[in-house]
Amino acid sequence: MLERKPRKDRTDVTFVLPVDSPPGPVSVVGDFNNWKPGTHTLTPRADGTRAVTVTLPGGREHAFRYLAAGDYWFSEEGADGYVGVNSRLRT
Repeated sequence: MLERKPRKDRTDVTFVLPVDSPPGPVSVVGDFNNWKPGTHTLTPRADGTRAVTVTLPGGREHAFRYLAAGDYWFSEEGADGYVGVNSRLRT
C-alpha cells in the first residue's frame, strides 16, 4: 500500500506492507535510490504493518520494486501502473 502526503514541491510517500508477508527484512528499491537494496528498509509500526517514508520530488513518475530476503523481488499491488516488472508511482 502507498500513503502519500503532498507538500509544496515534493511528496512524502510511505511504502506499507503487512508485518510478516513476506517474512524477513524488506526494502523498497527504485530509481530514487539508484536501485540500491537496503537504502530504504521497512520497519515495524504500532499497527503491525511495516513501513518506510521517502520524500520524492513532486510532479514526477518513479519506478520501484520491493526486495525481500532470499533475493525475492515483488511489485506493489496499489501502484499507479507498471512498466515491465517495475511498479510506477506518480508524485
